[in-house]
Amino acid sequence: MEALNSIVGAINGVVWGPLMLVLILGVGFFLQVGLKFMPILKVGTGFKLLFAGREGQGDGQISPFNALMTSLSATIGTGNIAGVATAVFLGGPGALFWMWMTALVGMATKYAEAVLAVKYREKDELGNFVGGPMYYIKNGLGAKWAWLGVAFALFGAIAAFGIGNGVQANGVAQVLESNWGVNTSVTGVVLMVLTAAVILGGITRIGAVAGKLVPAMAIAYIVAGLLVLIINIGEIGNALSLVFTYAFTPSAAEGGFAGAAVWAAIRFGVARGVFSNEAGLGSAPIAHAAAETKGPVNQGLIAMLGTFIDTIIVCSITGLAIISSGAWTSGESGAALTSLAFATSLPGGGHLIAIALSIFAFTTILGWSFYGEKCVEFLLGVKSLMPYRILWIIAIYFGATADLGFIWLLADTLNAMMAIPNLIALALLSPIVFKLTKEFFASGGKSEEPGGTPAE
Repeated sequence: MEALNSIVGAINGVVWGPLMLVLILGVGFFLQVGLKFMPILKVGTGFKLLFAGREGQGDGQISPFNALMTSLSATIGTGNIAGVATAVFLGGPGALFWMWMTALVGMATKYAEAVLAVKYREKDELGNFVGGPMYYIKNGLGAKWAWLGVAFALFGAIAAFGIGNGVQANGVAQVLESNWGVNTSVTGVVLMVLTAAVILGGITRIGAVAGKLVPAMAIAYIVAGLLVLIINIGEIGNALSLVFTYAFTPSAAEGGFAGAAVWAAIRFGVARGVFSNEAGLGSAPIAHAAAETKGPVNQGLIAMLGTFIDTIIVCSITGLAIISSGAWTSGESGAALTSLAFATSLPGGGHLIAIALSIFAFTTILGWSFYGEKCVEFLLGVKSLMPYRILWIIAIYFGATADLGFIWLLADTLNAMMAIPNLIALALLSPIVFKLTKEFFASGGKSEEPGGTPAE
């Protein structure tokens, strides 16, 4: 196990090195500039379309609203609670600033992903729409790039078991054991049963469950987080000062905090930011490809809200609660750090975090099961769907009872390996995104053709 840990650790150091961070931020910034900062300027338009999109219009399996909720179900997870805390613990308060930067460029990335997913989606043998990076690589870039689509699907199918299954199940098991003494094996079995009840019904059932659970849990967590910030209102100014100061200067050792260089703030802020909002990974467009939408740009405007809600709203609340409460210098890390921040400010705050993390993680398991199975379907066809779902359900038990450290490391590494083929495709297909966007806004949003067109 030690040898495996060191091998994966070495790969992680390479794939999350300076080149990867430049690639994620660089492609996102290139898209943001190419779109003339439209994703930031049109956030209001996105929210209008989201509320109008509760009923589907056009071809697809689920409403645009439920498509966003499915992608949010996969992104609002342990990354928002444990991931933010880990970033602050390892990189200091400045890591939160770099999470924000990742999100601002990530909105353009997520927009482009969804536009291409709907533009180049296909119908499978079961009559369902399928899409995502592997399809926009195949249909948008042509045969000579087919290997890149296969690479994405392969990394995605395996990565799903880390980021979307093992890490989430482990997070729930650990938090329930530490708060209420629930045996990890019991948590594993219960999660298996609940997951089976939903995912065996496919995307329609996943979308329906996500459409109800995700808004409820996100609002409850945001309200609780705002209460913590109100209680610590006198420290908010200082907390923001620490975030901006330590984004560019090394953070000194303080209390149980060991201190961190600026590079650590950037590295962990960007890595955990991407882990949380998944902009650039290529996972979310797999859900958006199933939307009953008027066209690619419509769904892109809704999709970009995923990054805004996940990082600018939810992660900010977690990060500021940790810093303003003073918990960041306690020496705690992960979910325990967030739990401490809430518990010191709110009566029962620790229990609230345990419940929130459990629900967040459960919905992430549902969303990622769909991502994983679509990657496998691309590689092996529709006959692979049911065996994959059964394997997914069994893997939850092992995730719940395994060592957290290695699972985090593996998930983090596979995340980066998924992102590389997707970011290359986004850069190469960016002229298509710019063209469709320009036409859409030039016509006042009336010129869209439904997605699902073959390669041009």
